Parts: sequence; structure tokens; C-alpha cells
Amino acid sequence: MSEIVFIEQRIINAVKKLLTGKFNDYLRVLDFQIPFVEFGIFRGVNVVAPLIAISSCEQTEKERIVKQDIYSLTVVFPVLDTVESELFCFAYADAFYKALGDDVTLGGIVDRAIVTAKKYVPPKKAGCGMDWEVVLMLRVTVEGLN
Repeated sequence: MSEIVFIEQRIINAVKKLLTGKFNDYLRVLDFQIPFVEFGIFRGVNVVAPLIAISSCEQTEKERIVKQDIYSLTVVFPVLDTVESELFCFAYADAFYKALGDDVTLGGIVDRAIVTAKKYVPPKKAGCGMDWEVVLMLRVTVEGLN
């Protein structure tokens, strides 16, 4: 029996590959030590495991006519509350923009992926153990799946 892989799974896997590849490469060249992205049960001072969520998105009439599927993708980076948290948030956003700019098709899986929103979320109360977050929202276009 062959394995069925849905386009949503392929998109999420492509984003994970981007984050563990080009994204981490951009973090490596920074002048300061910053936690890299890894996926699994890891989390802590040396590793960040972002949350990736996908949902279908409203289509324009033109997108319906040319049979484009549109997805909204959210990538959330939890950043431990430290002195450097805000700096790390800016670095994660910058590295994501650069990595996505190098590969807007996510390895040929989609036609185009663009960042539509970026938000830095500090903890509600500083020093209480809550995390900072970088929230990036993307609009992903895939042609011909209807």
C-alpha cells in the first residue's frame, strides 16, 4: 500500500526543511550565540522548536477561476524570557525572511509563499517564566489542486 501524502503535509515538511536548513545557516553567521531550530521534543536554552499550523484561506474570484488553492500558514517561535529575548526575536524574524526569500517556492512544493504579518509578543508579565513569541503569518499559493 502506497503512502498518501497530502499537500498540507508537504507544505509543513517543506517549512521544517527550510527552518532546519537555510534558516539555521543564517543564524550561524550571526555575531552572537542563538538557539537553532530543531524539531522533536527538544526545547531549552540551546534549541527552539517552532509551532507550524496550516489552514485553508479565503480565495479571490480570480484564484478560484485559475484553480489556485490558498493556505494560511502560521509559524510561532517560542523564545525563553532572558535578557536577549527581544534580540533573538528580531534575529529569528530576519533569518526567516532571508531563508524564505531564497526559496519562495519551498523547494518547488508551492507556487509562492509570502510573509503577510509579523508580530513580536512579550510575556504578559516579565520574569514569571512565560516565553516571548515571534509569530509569522504566511500566505501560500498552490496551483492546480482543485
